[in-house]
Order: sequence, then structure tokens, then C-alpha cells
Amino acid sequence: MHDIRAIRENPDAFDDALRRRGLAPLAAELIALDDARKGATSAAQASQERRNALAKEIGGAKKAKDEARAAELMEEVARLKDEVPGLETAQAEAGRTLDEKLAAIPNRPNPDVPEGTDEHGNVEYRRFAATRPQLPTGKQHFEIGEASGLMDFEAASRMSGARFVVLKGQLARLERALGQFMLDLHTGEHGYIEVAPPLMVRDEAMFGTAQLPKFRDDQFAVREHWLIPTAEVPLTNLVRESILREEELPLRFTALTPCFRAEAGSAGRDTRGMLRQHQFNKVELVSITTPEQSAGEHERMLGSAEAVLRKLDLPYRIMTLCTGDMGFASQKTYDIEVWMPGQETFREISSCSVCGDFQARRMNARFRAGKAVNYVHTLNGSGVAVGRALIAVMENYQNPDGSVTVPSALKAYMGGIDRIEGHRV
Repeated sequence: MHDIRAIRENPDAFDDALRRRGLAPLAAELIALDDARKGATSAAQASQERRNALAKEIGGAKKAKDEARAAELMEEVARLKDEVPGLETAQAEAGRTLDEKLAAIPNRPNPDVPEGTDEHGNVEYRRFAATRPQLPTGKQHFEIGEASGLMDFEAASRMSGARFVVLKGQLARLERALGQFMLDLHTGEHGYIEVAPPLMVRDEAMFGTAQLPKFRDDQFAVREHWLIPTAEVPLTNLVRESILREEELPLRFTALTPCFRAEAGSAGRDTRGMLRQHQFNKVELVSITTPEQSAGEHERMLGSAEAVLRKLDLPYRIMTLCTGDMGFASQKTYDIEVWMPGQETFREISSCSVCGDFQARRMNARFRAGKAVNYVHTLNGSGVAVGRALIAVMENYQNPDGSVTVPSALKAYMGGIDRIEGHRV
């Protein structure tokens, strides 16, 4: 959510930020809407002030026994009262129109974000080669999983439809091990507080983190709630409608949850395998900071997500997303892309974003520093997507006989199992 006062103070800077996002200028239109809102508010206030003044005049007229004047003034009061519903409606509609317009505009990119129209404009930030020899090619994860009898897309399709999977035996345990390993790492070494949040949230929570209204078609609704697309939603909303103390910040939360996405608009993309599922598990990282802390916290969060892949010894690269590829609520985003030998390419496994006060304004989340009360800054990142980590392990640790070696970082979670073999057919 944008601050209309900041837009008024520097409309050219706002329009330039929209241009970098590939959008047309909107400052003049927003200021005109704000003028209409202020005009409606002023008219309502003037009407109330006039009624207050008339009340005093009526009292004076009656005291002077000037009944004719009192009646005349009372007629004016009645007329003004009749106008109240219309003035209140105009005031509410003007405010609602401005708020809806502001809510539909993406966050302003930071000055150091590269310009571009799509993923081809992203810029490599750094990469990690892994200590193990990198497989240049190999089988894809679903080929390995189906051959072992531990990954069943057909059974999932019969009960749930497309874009679901059933994992069995050692592969199910490996996915569980990955999630537990990530949680232990982030809580034990990176200072995050583990949270077990609700998996269903109301409209207000989805609006606060900017999934609504723009991405309504990407979500699953259940009666009056939404299934969470990521734990970013409940974790960030932990501070909604609150005023924190500056000394409490930063707050760092993590959670391992199922995530639910409709994948609207992705027809034909990644239809084989587990890359793009309606339901998947992910470890989420969320930080709540002061404005002064947020840039440093962004780099820290990125390092926390990187540590997962380094300990798993998976090759990856980090891309700084360009203005045309960033998420709606983001000021700046790093994507971590892990090497997938089966696809012979890098695929996203984590996005770490700093959102500034964009989400905080939508949630009314603030902090007190001395006598001043300001909006917090919010950050979120995957720490990391468990399903995609499973895919990366399967493809990077595959063996010629179809088995998968368990990474050393996961052996303590696997009860002594060091190879995933299943019952190959």
C-alpha cells in the first residue's frame, strides 16, 4: 500500500518507479482522487460545523423569543440533516475509490534493482559450485521416483486431480527429513522463532500481505477462509494492527507448513513431476524490522536460505530479479536457483524479498521509537521449498543404478538410511 502523502510530495519519483515496473504514470490520477476525498470530507465537516453554529443561533433566537427566526433556523438544520446521508456516502465512496486504486499498485522497486521486462533481465549476484562433482545431466526426479515405486502421480490424480503427488516409504521420509533439517538449522543457528500457524486465514490477512485482491484467482477458498499460499501470510500477520517496541525488533519467524496454490495461468507449464503442485511443503522465513535494519536483514535472510543448500552441498546461483520479474509486494528480490541435472538448468528454490512498509501499511503494523510511531518493514523468504529441495537432492545425488544417496546433512534424520532405493520395477 502506498502513502498518498508521499505521492503528493514527489509525484515524479512515484511515476518514475511505476515506469520501471512497466506501468503508466498514475500520480496525477491518485492526487485527483485524493482531492475528491478531501473535498467530500470538507463538505461533511462544513455541514456539521454549520449545524453546530445553527444550534447556538436557535438557542439565542428562542431566548429572545424570536420564534420566526428560530423556525427559519430549524428549517435550515433539517435541510442540512437531509444532506448528511449523501455527504457520508460521497465521503465513503471517495475514500474507497482511492484505497482500491492504491491497493492495486505494486510496490516501488529499490534504486539498485536492475530494470527489465521479464526473467531475461535478471542479474546474477553470486553462485556456489558445491564440493561434489556437478552432474551435467541425468534422469528427472519423476523418472527416478516412479521407477523406485516411491512417487505415485496416478494415485494422487485419481483422488485429487492433476498437480498432486503421493510420496511413499523412504522418499516420504526424505521429504520429512528435509523439512525438519531446515527448521532445526533456522531455529538453532539463525535465530528464528518456530511458529505453528493456522493454515486458513481471513480476507484481511491475505490483503495484508498483498495476495488479495490482485491474486484472488491464484488462491483456494474454503467457506469464509483462504488456504494459505505460503506461511508468509500468517507469519507476517502476527504483527498486524499492533504497535511494537523498537527494542523488540527485529522479530524473526519460521514455519514448516503445507502451501496451497491454484496455479492459475500456468496451464501447460511443468505438468510432469513435482515442480508446480497445488499442495506442497515449504519452510518460510519472515522478519519484522525497523527501516534502518531492513537492507541488512535482507542479506542476512538470503544467507540463511543459502546455508540450507550449502549444507546439502547442492550447486546453486543467486539472481537479483529485475523490475519486470519481481513480486507485487517486493522492493527487491533475490531468487536462489538450484541446479537440476535432469532438466539441465537452474530452477528457483527460494525467493527472499524485502517489502519496506508496503505490507505494514496494509496491516497497520507499527513500532514506537521514542515518541514517534512508524510503520515496520517486512521481509519474507523461502528457507527453502521442501518439495523442490527433494527434487534437487534426487537429481543431484542420483546413482547409475537408480538409487539416490542421502546427503550427509540428512543422515541423522533418516535413521541410518544412506540410500533411497525403494522397490524398483
